[in-house]
Amino acid sequence: MNYEIEYFHPSIKADINGWPKSIKADFRKISLLLVEYGPQVRMPHTKAMGDGLFEMRPQGRDGIGRVFYCYVKGKKIIILHSFIKKTQKTPQKELQLARKRLQEVQ
Repeated sequence: MNYEIEYFHPSIKADINGWPKSIKADFRKISLLLVEYGPQVRMPHTKAMGDGLFEMRPQGRDGIGRVFYCYVKGKKIIILHSFIKKTQKTPQKELQLARKRLQEVQ
């Protein structure tokens, strides 16, 4: 039941590659879980945000990252947006950008 991960834009992958090592390592761990188990991966690793949008929740000693993604036909996972959290609550502009990209993918 392997899934394939794709990026909405190459800049998202570059952004994640620039993250601190501890957050990036957790991102890779969660990504491997998603590739193997797909939508069966739940909290604390992922969270459903509604309307087909999901949030990957990598964290490490260097902080907290967030990655928004969606599933599309053919067992594909599309990474829509990523950022490092600087506040307790997810900023609305980050969520809005992910939702806009989700609409483009759908």
